[in-house]
Formats: sequence, C-alpha cells, structure tokens
Amino acid sequence: MSKLSPIDRQREHQANERTFLAWLRTSIALIGFGFAIARFGIFVRQLESSLRPAISPTHSYINSENLGVGLVIFGIVVIGVALWSYNRAFWQIERGAYRPNNLIIWIVSLAVMIMGILSLSVMVRHEPIPDRSQPQSSILSPHPEKLPR
Repeated sequence: MSKLSPIDRQREHQANERTFLAWLRTSIALIGFGFAIARFGIFVRQLESSLRPAISPTHSYINSENLGVGLVIFGIVVIGVALWSYNRAFWQIERGAYRPNNLIIWIVSLAVMIMGILSLSVMVRHEPIPDRSQPQSSILSPHPEKLPR
C-alpha cells in the first residue's frame, strides 16, 4: 500500500489518467492523419489517371497509401503502449514505487520522426513529366487534326 495521503494518491492517479488521455489523443491524431494521407493519395492518383490516361502509375513502396496505413497501424500500437504504460504507472503508484520510463518516450518520438521524414519524401517526390513534343492520341488533345493516322 502507498504511504501517500489519500489526496496525494488521488492526484497521482488523476495525473496518470491525464497522461493516458494525452497518449490516446496522440494515437487518434496519428490514425486520423494516416487515414487522410492514404485517402488523399488515392484521390490524387485517380485524378491523375483521369487527366492523363496514357501515363502508367508508378509503383513505389514509399507512397501516400503505404504511409497512411503505416500511420494508422502505428496509432493502434501507440494505444496499446499507452494502456500498458497507464497500468504500469497505476500499480507503481499503489505500491508507492513510481519510476518514470523514458524509453517509451524515445521510441515513440523516433517513430514519429521517421514517419515525418517518410511523409516529406512523399510530398517532395517529383513524378516524371511526360514528353509534350509528341501529340498523344487522346480525346483530350486540343488539336485532333494533328493526330497521326
């Protein structure tokens, strides 16, 4: 049992709950960003294919869909880590032997930094510009009379 007064114990548990809720908000944000990034990438790909049907899409492992799915999975993992950390702190408070764990903070921070770097690479990636010197056989061509026969 803890040597803290009942009011101090209550404060400790409430602080633990606030920390847990902050972790949950972070994981919900990660899941939301992942969903938005994945859906926006699909939208952009469909828009490009409808505007330029002759260009085949490039397949890369670092694309917005994979990054979005990775963020959603990472958000779900963060919920599990938050629950584990909350439960660990709860029992340490009850025993009066609380010890903070900085390793979790470092791991999550590094993972978010890696996801951020990957999202930068998706944002600045340049697709090859098609050669406009040759007319394309498309109904979108502004000069259909100049199409090869």
